[in-house]
Amino acid sequence: MAIRPPTASASPGSRLRQFFASLGPGIITGAADDDPSGIATYSSAGALLGTSMLWTALITWPLMGVVQFMCARIGMVTGEGLGAVFKRKFPRWLVIVFSIALLVANSINIGADLSGMADAGELLTRIPSLPLVFVFGIAIAVATVRFPYHRIANTLKWLALSLFAYVIAAFVSGASWTGVLRDTFVPAWPANNAAWGMLVAILGTTISPYLFYWQASEETEEERALGRLTITSRRGATRDEIRLRKLDVGLGTFFSNLVMYFIILTTALTLHRHGITRIDTSKQAAQALGPIAGHFAALLYTVGLLGTGFLAIPTMSGSAAYALAETFRWREGLDQTLGRAPAFYGVIILSTILGIGLNFAHVNPVHALYWSAVVNGLLAPFVLVAILLVASDHKLMCGQPSSILSRVTVAICTVFMFGAAVGMFIF
Repeated sequence: MAIRPPTASASPGSRLRQFFASLGPGIITGAADDDPSGIATYSSAGALLGTSMLWTALITWPLMGVVQFMCARIGMVTGEGLGAVFKRKFPRWLVIVFSIALLVANSINIGADLSGMADAGELLTRIPSLPLVFVFGIAIAVATVRFPYHRIANTLKWLALSLFAYVIAAFVSGASWTGVLRDTFVPAWPANNAAWGMLVAILGTTISPYLFYWQASEETEEERALGRLTITSRRGATRDEIRLRKLDVGLGTFFSNLVMYFIILTTALTLHRHGITRIDTSKQAAQALGPIAGHFAALLYTVGLLGTGFLAIPTMSGSAAYALAETFRWREGLDQTLGRAPAFYGVIILSTILGIGLNFAHVNPVHALYWSAVVNGLLAPFVLVAILLVASDHKLMCGQPSSILSRVTVAICTVFMFGAAVGMFIF
């Protein structure tokens, strides 16, 4: 398959404008990783273990970055999402198992995220959280179905700014930077089962299957927005396109892990320092921050919970819809209308309804997070193996396979994820 020719050279100013215009898929994916359930995990790490887990952010950034860029590259050069590409490489039954497992895990995660958002909304408005679960869930589903892709992408890009609340909250809380820097750059070997279990949880919540599917599918959406409406016209990518997406993904994953770092730091400096080591919900974390770090820090934490929920839930429901639509050859895409892609949007609506239902069924959100982590932990390494095999296939990748360094890095990540899957049962 021929590769599209490189674009004509441009002035530094136009290249800068082109770069900022191209930002989106990587930034959105990175920000969506810090969803309310992820925030709860990172808060628990800081509360339980203090600053001793800060070094994990330095490890997860390159692993997450290379995995997400490999998914982006697959979408860019094949012109299709992961579900469609997997069907050309693996048995159909296996692709169906991946897609259904993704739907189950995402629906549980959506339920947990809606719970976190509703708790934050209750703290801000004093409205009971249960009605807010319904309001937020319906509002997000309607917006995802109603608005075209480019409007959703632009909105999600700006919502990512809410995550800076956690960076600000850390500085408001105050820190002894000598000890912080030591724990950042000198890994602390987990001393007990709780520390090992937390390491597994951090890895599992940072590198999640829904992000793999979303990243590749967003690339096809970006190309459709440029007028490349057929698979043939989307195949292949120029060096400039690949370079710009690498920067986009690099920034997005750096941003994600930076926020992860500061959530752990904020809760370590406040909750852990004052003997509060057990956090079961995001609401507890926000309430505990108030008297310790000040109401401003608690407010920032709460606003960040709402922003990340609005950012992450469309990503989760959308990734499941893309996976199933590509698997069963349904018409798909956030640029389509409900009437033209009923099954695709049906999955988005179904996963949101299931998430809402979990809250009305009085399922403990912590238990829900655990089981979604189990499903993700079991699914992720197998999906990573599939991604690695596709990214190494010269024919499927239209003569543009991933580099050897990328493949080695993803292989290392896969080993970590298999270890995480085993660790979930041990710890």
